[in-house]
Amino acid sequence: MSNAVTRLLVNVLALYLTVLLAERLGIGLALSGVWAAFLAVIILAVVNTLIRPLLIVLTLPLNCLTLGLFTIVINVLMFWLVGSLHLGFEVKNFLAALFGSIMMGIIAGLTNNLIGSRE
Repeated sequence: MSNAVTRLLVNVLALYLTVLLAERLGIGLALSGVWAAFLAVIILAVVNTLIRPLLIVLTLPLNCLTLGLFTIVINVLMFWLVGSLHLGFEVKNFLAALFGSIMMGIIAGLTNNLIGSRE
């Protein structure tokens, strides 16, 4: 299986697990199914490829002032943007987006490291 397909599947799994954990904790994330997770991950990848770099450049002074911590806010906003497109993936508020962005990053990062070490 190609590296891109593997990363797509890992990110879908990470989003699915993040939403399951958020639902257990009562945090405002919802997912209508596996296909919605695939669509959300694909759109999140497109948004992170096209919009995120532009926002990072535009907020560079603020990012320098906060020693790079403002990048977390940008990641949260990208996650929230995808959740607001009504594709079967819903993010209710900023705190839900913060939780989802951080948890998805942790789960995807750990899973990618586990898969990468086997190859």
